[in-house]
Amino acid sequence: MTSIPETMAAVEISSPGGPEVLKVTERPVPRPGHGEILIKVEAAGVNRPDLLQRAGAYPPPPGASDLPGLEVAGQVVSVGPGVAPSMVGEDVCALTPGGGYAHYCLTPAPQALPYPKGFDAVKAAALPETFFTVWTNMFDRACLSAGESLLVHGGSSGIGTVAIQLGVAFGARVFATAGNDAKCEACLSLGAERAINYREEDFVEVVKAATDGRGVDVILDMVAGPYVQRNLNALAESGRLSIIAVMGGMSAEIDIFGLMRNRHTITGSTLRPRTITEKAAIARSLQSKVWPLLENNRVKPLIHKVFPLDQAGEAHALMEAGDHIGKIVLTA
Repeated sequence: MTSIPETMAAVEISSPGGPEVLKVTERPVPRPGHGEILIKVEAAGVNRPDLLQRAGAYPPPPGASDLPGLEVAGQVVSVGPGVAPSMVGEDVCALTPGGGYAHYCLTPAPQALPYPKGFDAVKAAALPETFFTVWTNMFDRACLSAGESLLVHGGSSGIGTVAIQLGVAFGARVFATAGNDAKCEACLSLGAERAINYREEDFVEVVKAATDGRGVDVILDMVAGPYVQRNLNALAESGRLSIIAVMGGMSAEIDIFGLMRNRHTITGSTLRPRTITEKAAIARSLQSKVWPLLENNRVKPLIHKVFPLDQAGEAHALMEAGDHIGKIVLTA
């Protein structure tokens, strides 16, 4: 078994603020409790909730690490009571309750998955947060099925690039919005039928025209705010709107009678507060239904840039600038 040191390098949030508040520090290596595994981190994904936590707007749940980082990849080096000892030595990627920006990270064992065949740590670290989020919101909650149509907002983001690919892989017509021509091209290259530059076109008009006035069946939205009613205008009858972030604002005014008349459904969720049991069920679905697609190269994580752990602030600045396409990853 790998020798486990007493302390480790980690990136902490020294105080709420901008990317500059991320500081490298030394912390005790955590020890796994019941049902937990300790992962020696090789790579960690950067996600927008990390930025919100850094700014003081998304505190970790009770009992979770105060360190940012919701997804990691690396080797299991220790397990707690209730976990099969045979997990030690396995390479896994995992959804974590926090603490991923460090050389070692704890997570519940059911939230870990083996690397897809052929994947290294960087590619594997780009999977959990994004794929868990897309799967549960697009398929479990919005019930997207083959033959339906899907609109993905923020199509060039980490979430968006995965949503486009999974929509196509499971037989949907996919449309996407993005903020410039290069990002729109990226959406098209991933299989979107039409990419809409939201700065130049009205996505409601575009999807209505492309669907002969019917609208789309499902919309995956990370904007909310002023987009909510526009999304409802772009939905077909019995369409489903799944909201996963509130980048455009936390409140909206909608036409309730229009929602009733068209039998629309609005749903939404956040991943971090969900139970281990719920996350374990998502993990099982991903391993059986999505991991084969990753291993056959039908779906892939799009890696924009990799930073060393001590440049986490630069990674956050890049994400905040909005110029990236796909995922940003840290290496330990």
